[in-house]
Amino acid sequence: MHNPNVYYKEHSKFYQSEADALYKKMTLYSILRISIFLATITGIYFTFSNWQIAVAISVIGILIFIVLLSKYTDIKAQRQLKLALTAINKTELEIGSGKFHNRNQGLEFQDPLHFYSLDIDLFGRGSFFQFLNRTVINEGTQQLSEALKANHIQDIETRQDAIKELASKTEWRQLYSATASLIEVETSAKTIIQWLKNHKPFLPKAIKWVPYAFLGGTITMFTLFFLDILSIGFLGYWLLLGLGITGIYVKKINELSVHTEKVKETFKQYTLLLKQIENEAFTSELLSDKQKYIQSESEKASVIFTKLSNALDALDNRNNFISAIFGNGYFLTDLKNSYKVERWLASYKDKVEDWFEVVSFFDAYNSLGNYAFNHPQYVFPTITTSEHVIKATQLGHPLLKPEKRVDNDLTIDNEQFFIVTGANMAGKSTFLRTVSLQIVMANVGLPVCASSSKYSPVKLITSMRTSDSLTDDSSYFFSELTRLKFIVDAIQKEPYFIILDEILKGTNSTDKAIGSRKFVEKLVASKATGIIATHDLSLCEIENELEEVKNYYFDAEIINDDLYFDYTFKTGVCKNMNASFLLKKMEII
Repeated sequence: MHNPNVYYKEHSKFYQSEADALYKKMTLYSILRISIFLATITGIYFTFSNWQIAVAISVIGILIFIVLLSKYTDIKAQRQLKLALTAINKTELEIGSGKFHNRNQGLEFQDPLHFYSLDIDLFGRGSFFQFLNRTVINEGTQQLSEALKANHIQDIETRQDAIKELASKTEWRQLYSATASLIEVETSAKTIIQWLKNHKPFLPKAIKWVPYAFLGGTITMFTLFFLDILSIGFLGYWLLLGLGITGIYVKKINELSVHTEKVKETFKQYTLLLKQIENEAFTSELLSDKQKYIQSESEKASVIFTKLSNALDALDNRNNFISAIFGNGYFLTDLKNSYKVERWLASYKDKVEDWFEVVSFFDAYNSLGNYAFNHPQYVFPTITTSEHVIKATQLGHPLLKPEKRVDNDLTIDNEQFFIVTGANMAGKSTFLRTVSLQIVMANVGLPVCASSSKYSPVKLITSMRTSDSLTDDSSYFFSELTRLKFIVDAIQKEPYFIILDEILKGTNSTDKAIGSRKFVEKLVASKATGIIATHDLSLCEIENELEEVKNYYFDAEIINDDLYFDYTFKTGVCKNMNASFLLKKMEII
């Protein structure tokens, strides 16, 4: 079994040392550039009287300077990538030590009406999402949140295979994330897709040949000028003619340029990431299908995106005043570049959304693969169709520290319903969230925190955390009833694993006991499977009447005037309660 921390420590040092070596190279090229610049100036100074030699020195000096600048830029980009990879490995070490509460909480994905996300702390501070998420692209973050909330129970083994493969490709995953992190994106993919769909071409197809014809005219005019057949005034008239032709479409070109300037960096980022996906060898069905999706055209998606990036860069040159005047006046560059962009949009705008989705998919699934790599001691549930919905040994909550966590065995069959009692703080709610998260993780395709797990896929629905709403003028009790009605309606359509924590808290104890009993009886009659935690011991009497109901508890003991919890899941009914003891212990009463 590999040790993730050893990997991260070794690679953090490795990438940092490479970054340091590249910095030395950058320093060397900086010194060489300064030296060439000074040597060129000196050479021109001493040969100024002989202009031919001076020009030759300046040309050679400029060429060498440009080559050195290009080398410097390349090395700088390589160093930035190595620093990004260093940061990724250091971050993993921090998160592994429990320092992750400063990361994205995913609160924008929280939905109180969802089947389970609010109840099981899927999002928020200290949430599973905050611990799991390594996405770099906004759309990847969105896909990850949707995967956690999907409640999908089909093709789990296909997702498991994809996650296992990505877990084994640690260097590729990190390179993918590092590459994405180096490009600051101003415009989201969603905004770009909307613009692409709404864009209406303004250049006719015939315009394709106009810049080339005009270029021929420009060459002819300059040739005649150098042959002293035409005066320089004709070049000025030709310049004005070119500007006039461009001016016919200048308003539309300006609008196109405003949009393309905003999306240029996004396309560069996606081009690099598409190239990484295309060049990797995948064997799992899901990853291979996604890869094929961006290779189905006559050209690879990255090549097609590169063409657009080049066209966008060319169009962006119009922001340079000299290029704008002489480029349009003599070469109609705005028309030529705008036409290329529009032809690209006409050919591929319907494909862009699909390609963006593939990039976002890998960004999201990299987080899942990373999670599997970080927890080699966890197990991928064996997917079965047996009577056991969950049969797990040493099942624990993945966010609890291993040295403090108490794991429990759990076997619950289809159409069984467990009633769990226990003292305050004995572990009931944690256990419910552990079981809930096990189902969510298993459905996503992730390994679960257990030593073994057999799982018959089922959707999850919960009622554990209800709040009143002043805005909607709804009481706490009404909110509870609304949630329970939601559960009853849902299980009439398809099977769910139901998890309830102390329902009907908004009414008096007698009414609560009667209502809870009738609700559990209704669920059992509906052949539901699930768990309910309660302090109401009278609810446990249902076990004597219904074969499907089983009682379990978490215990608490008072030893030497101190409260002791073993957090162990046991068969039976809890006998020890601790509210009075705690009130006295804390000198409240």
